[in-house]
Amino acid sequence: MKSRFTRRSLLAGTTAVSATLVIKTGRAAEYTFVQYHNQAATGTLHKNLTSMWEAVRAETNGRVEATVHAENNKISGGDPDALKMLISGEIQFFTLMGGIIGTVVPVAEAQQVPFAFKSETEAHKAIDGPFGQYIREEMRAKGMYLFPVAGFDNGMRQVATIARPIIKPDDFAGMKIRVPPGQLIFDTFKAFGAEPVTTPANAIYPSLQSGKVEAQENPLGILEGFKLYELVRYVSLTNHMWSGFNLMAHLATWQRLPEDIKTLIERNATKYVRQQRVDQGKLNASLRDSFASRGLQFNEVDQAAFRGRLPNVYAKWKEKLGDKCWSLLEAEVGKLG
Repeated sequence: MKSRFTRRSLLAGTTAVSATLVIKTGRAAEYTFVQYHNQAATGTLHKNLTSMWEAVRAETNGRVEATVHAENNKISGGDPDALKMLISGEIQFFTLMGGIIGTVVPVAEAQQVPFAFKSETEAHKAIDGPFGQYIREEMRAKGMYLFPVAGFDNGMRQVATIARPIIKPDDFAGMKIRVPPGQLIFDTFKAFGAEPVTTPANAIYPSLQSGKVEAQENPLGILEGFKLYELVRYVSLTNHMWSGFNLMAHLATWQRLPEDIKTLIERNATKYVRQQRVDQGKLNASLRDSFASRGLQFNEVDQAAFRGRLPNVYAKWKEKLGDKCWSLLEAEVGKLG
């Protein structure tokens, strides 16, 4: 069986050469796939995805080839359009944050409940366990296959600003802050008094540069990967939510694969998800000193003050996500709200 492509997916393999790894072999592949992700080509996600598909190619003796595109191959619609392409089968593999998947599968937004996870390690344990399994089941109903160990790491999110640090919730009043798509993250920053603005990841830099936004919130690795450290001055260590990149396949494509190939891809996915978590953790941990040496100013915050603004957000999302999802989350992190 050869994978089938639309004209759009074939064109996806011919652009953005500098941010793309094309895995080639001496024989014609039986299965040819396209993998998108939204991070820079210099980042740990791109490195480990390309290593994963290289391993799959080698272990299948060239039966499987994949083309890995950083920054979603620079499509203008960013993550939302790439998600539509995955669901339709125009691309076969994609990594994406739970908040954006939540626009199609609401329970996926539970990965980003504010102040739920205290650390990346706690988040990894939850998404690899029953909480993550429930999200997998819900995604399957929408045509997406979520891998059993799917959560590549982004890290704990911090707030980086141009004009002033964030010390207390009132410091957000009227501030235009870039956030990814997803209603939960919108609700969170509105509760703090901010004005959330959505852009693709690779548009954060020009949005800060032009004044469209005054702040952005992401793990420190994103400041490095997209060179945001050139524009922001203050980094407030809010640790307000965890985010990661869920590895997904187009369900119908996945179901058509032979069992031996599915097993092999899953085994390599698990290996490289776990390796990338280590790589990203080391990167985020190293960057505070690096950024401080370049003039960025860091400050800690009192999380209790920020959580105090969220009772209505927790109540709304407990109802929206449903008792089962909320209970599975609280089983991992303790009582919320």
